[in-house]
Amino acid sequence: MKSIDEMAREIQSRFKIVGRLEELKKALAAKLASRHLLIEGEVGVGKTTLADAIARYFNQPMFRVDGDERYTEAKLTGWFDPPAVMKYGYTKDAFVPGPLTLAMLEGGILFVNEINRLSESTQNVFLPVMDEGKLGIPKIGEITAKDGFFIIATQNPLEHVGVTALGEALRDRFCWIRIDYQSEEEEREIVALKSGCSNPDIIRLAVKIVRATRTHEDLRRGASVRGAIDIARLLSHYNGTQVTSKDLWVQVAVMALGTRVELEDGVGKTVEEVIREIVDECFEDFR
Repeated sequence: MKSIDEMAREIQSRFKIVGRLEELKKALAAKLASRHLLIEGEVGVGKTTLADAIARYFNQPMFRVDGDERYTEAKLTGWFDPPAVMKYGYTKDAFVPGPLTLAMLEGGILFVNEINRLSESTQNVFLPVMDEGKLGIPKIGEITAKDGFFIIATQNPLEHVGVTALGEALRDRFCWIRIDYQSEEEEREIVALKSGCSNPDIIRLAVKIVRATRTHEDLRRGASVRGAIDIARLLSHYNGTQVTSKDLWVQVAVMALGTRVELEDGVGKTVEEVIREIVDECFEDFR
């Protein structure tokens, strides 16, 4: 049997994952130990990428749930189709299984994105499933999870708008990994891989600008590497003379980052003004 280190490196190679070796090893350990996994981190740090890579590596179907306070228990477990009920009654033939039920029946991976945006009542559906691998469905009966069933959930930090703390009972049933932003070198590699941009100077400055948003005093929340990918993609369509224009960089940075950063309360500037300041500071050493 392969070691966890060998498996993690194989995942990096097969699915073009930059860095994240330790996080992959932790996720693999949880999967092999059949312990459901909660991954916490900022938007855009690669939580979904990690979950998808684990599912693909083990060749398991993955069923996705996107957290929302309006996401009901019925959407998660399944519901009866009214026309089918008229024909078959309340039987399995009239039942439409939800993603949780499908993952259990097929021994798949249930990926719950932003689990802490789900309502408490919907979150509580997971408790018996995670404890005993069983789910009771009214008029159908009890279903048991097939071997291989595994939950990977993600959550954003509590300071994000619209999120709440998971209940203690649910937190107690997860193993936990925190994912932070990657190093500058790794982020450059990610941008080069995903943007299609071949100009190293553009990549370097795009990453520098995005990283500066995370420490700027006027911003509550900075941008992830996705912002740098978009900057590089946009600029790769301009010619060499144009990309040395600071005004163009400001315009493109506002396009790429305007919806990805948040101002601190009480800041008397616009997002555009703060982004211009950041580009001004970072542009000095651009060749």
